[in-house]
Amino acid sequence: MADTDIRTIFVTGLKNAHAMENQALSIMKPQVSRIENYPQVADRLQQHIRETEGQMTRIETLLDELAESHSALKDMALSFTGAMAALGHTVAGDEILKNSFANFAFENFEIAAYKSLITVAELGGFPNAVPTLRSNLDEEIAMADWLDANLRSVTMTFASLKESGETAKI
Repeated sequence: MADTDIRTIFVTGLKNAHAMENQALSIMKPQVSRIENYPQVADRLQQHIRETEGQMTRIETLLDELAESHSALKDMALSFTGAMAALGHTVAGDEILKNSFANFAFENFEIAAYKSLITVAELGGFPNAVPTLRSNLDEEIAMADWLDANLRSVTMTFASLKESGETAKI
């Protein structure tokens, strides 16, 4: 594979990762603004929003080092789809559960994307990008692990609130 081909794959991957993180923000921000009964979820989402903003900054730095910039069109498109996904769960009686499932799935999507991007960086001779991408990957793994570890307690809180007749959905 020519150096220009692998560079193109890498740059495209970085632009996609930036848009993916933008999408993540458009999913998490509406969720956290609606949470009433799950403070631990709200706190962890707030933390991950800050992490995600940092991830976007790190990706922008990598793109700058390659004399490239993120794709405003991809960012806008994925932000829109993220907002629609978040909106779609608001009508569900079990919104907190649906958000938890979707967030866990999305975190695992991000994990796969960063693992692939790290591989491209290694193959393409971009070793300076690997630690940055591993930092992003580590934050995504930590969030996925948190969601996994807390799904039972979120579900139990939801069931308890629902059983007592309180607002439980979010």
